[in-house]
Amino acid sequence: IGMGVEAAIDRKLRAGLYSVDDTLNNLATGLFQQLLTVLAAAALMAPYYWVYEHARVTDWFGAHPVIAWVTAFVLSDFLYYLFHRWSHESAIGWFSHVVHHQSEEYNLSVALRQDAWQPLFSMWFYLPLALLGLAPATFATAYGLVIVYQYWIHTRLIGRMGPLEWVFNTPSHHRVHHGVDPKYLDKNYAGVFIIWDRMFGTFQPEEESPTYGTIEPLASWNPSWAHLTYGVKLARKAASMPTVWDGIQTVFRSPGWVPAGVPA
Repeated sequence: IGMGVEAAIDRKLRAGLYSVDDTLNNLATGLFQQLLTVLAAAALMAPYYWVYEHARVTDWFGAHPVIAWVTAFVLSDFLYYLFHRWSHESAIGWFSHVVHHQSEEYNLSVALRQDAWQPLFSMWFYLPLALLGLAPATFATAYGLVIVYQYWIHTRLIGRMGPLEWVFNTPSHHRVHHGVDPKYLDKNYAGVFIIWDRMFGTFQPEEESPTYGTIEPLASWNPSWAHLTYGVKLARKAASMPTVWDGIQTVFRSPGWVPAGVPA
């Protein structure tokens, strides 16, 4: 429904927000993720459930459900910020997230363009909530809301939102995040609350209209290749390093890292 409304407005304004090939590719990559939903859910929740059952440090939240839910929501959003930042600033993390950024458009279909591998990498960031004693159902609900919130901010039809911009992630803030312009790279990692970016020095307001996509374009409509291309390039890069240690660092350091003496 959201995509239909946006596309109708786009057609009336002739803004060119949608292209058929790009939209179908966004939906196809999203379908890959949905096909792995059961596996991803198990990968995310199984470790969480184990830690909650065997290693939680307190049962206090069980007697205070409202406080538990608010705590889970705020901390889930903060831990999402940490994962999201890591997924941009580590090459192996970028492998788990790059699919979401490959589209050179910016519309609601891009929100559905998700990386099928991401839950396998993100799950470890949320285990502290299990350790705190936040029940799996409470976490799953809070985490789900953090993710669903981010759907509506993938649009160019909503401009600045006044005072809300100080606290919440908005379409303007997230457009910056999807920009490949030098001033916009690696900025605005927030899920719901933009305050994390303001606190940790990763905030950038929207100024010029961003250029969307990745620095090296995907140049393919194949959803399988979309999921594999960066992994192949990363493996080749690691194998080309002068030493094994440099190859290992290539995987875990920033996507643009190379050792001294090696061309960028």
